[in-house]
Amino acid sequence: MGEIIRQLAPYLITFGIALVVSLLIGPVFIPLLHRLKFGQEIREEGPSWHKKKSGTPTMGGIIFIIGACAATLIMTRETTAVAALLCAVGFGLIGFLDDFIKVVLKRNLGLTALQKLALQIALSVAFVVTLNALGLLHTDIVLPFVKGTLDLGWFYIVFAVFIMVGFVNAVNLTDGLDGLATSVTAVVSLFFAAVSLLCGNGSLAAFLIALTGGCVGFLAFNHYPAKVFMGDTGSLFLGGAISAAALVLKMPLLLVIVGIIYVVEALSVILQVLSFKLTGKRIFKMSPIHHHFEMCGWREVKIVSVFCAVTVVFCVIGYFAAAPFLAL
Repeated sequence: MGEIIRQLAPYLITFGIALVVSLLIGPVFIPLLHRLKFGQEIREEGPSWHKKKSGTPTMGGIIFIIGACAATLIMTRETTAVAALLCAVGFGLIGFLDDFIKVVLKRNLGLTALQKLALQIALSVAFVVTLNALGLLHTDIVLPFVKGTLDLGWFYIVFAVFIMVGFVNAVNLTDGLDGLATSVTAVVSLFFAAVSLLCGNGSLAAFLIALTGGCVGFLAFNHYPAKVFMGDTGSLFLGGAISAAALVLKMPLLLVIVGIIYVVEALSVILQVLSFKLTGKRIFKMSPIHHHFEMCGWREVKIVSVFCAVTVVFCVIGYFAAAPFLAL
């Protein structure tokens, strides 16, 4: 037991640094956002009762970004962790630009969909190509529940970019209720941190533990009723971090399992749009699906709790999906 504690000590310290930094920054940063009038505008097509959240400071993702960056760079400077961190920060900067346009320039939709997509694809390609050149990414991926891998060859770059852009935007869609994206991502990040340790990738585990600590610290301000929203700054950072880690571990397919909430959130939007355009009818009362449950009478806290519980269950399934590979 003592040996296990000794081995885990650096990661517990990493978690603690990210947690404390986030908790310390929040009380200073949130009033600053208030003074700058960086309040969130609530879109008309959302649930009517969300209008009371109008004016709540946004861009709060900077809180856990600073926490995660500080903890990661204090505890490790290895290429894998720094590369994943830089990728996440890159996506966070895209989100910051989007938030800045919404909040400061008063354009409620921020970047156009095409602008945002182009920036995300460019960053994803840069990440994949750079890490492949450094030998940190390869063209093979782990097959869940199977003791082996599949080499995608030249198609890998297209596949990896699709995974990154897809999950970055799926996390962004999940960020629609107080504490939802933060809670779900903390669970997913902790899972991949454990898998990283089992794979012998301690530096990536340190980054993911730092991310988990930052999210937990941010929840002190983001839980219902939220004092601050993470904004696209935070949600794109989280999506970039999780997808980068999954690719480095050769487990992007595992992300589909443990990130089931992200997948369902994105699919609910896609299906809703397709159904309405093709038939004129809606499948859900409102999408993304967390709004559907709200319209069914579920309270925000219940939705967040259930979605987190579902994530935990699928992380257990994800462990068994990865177990054959971890035993190689």
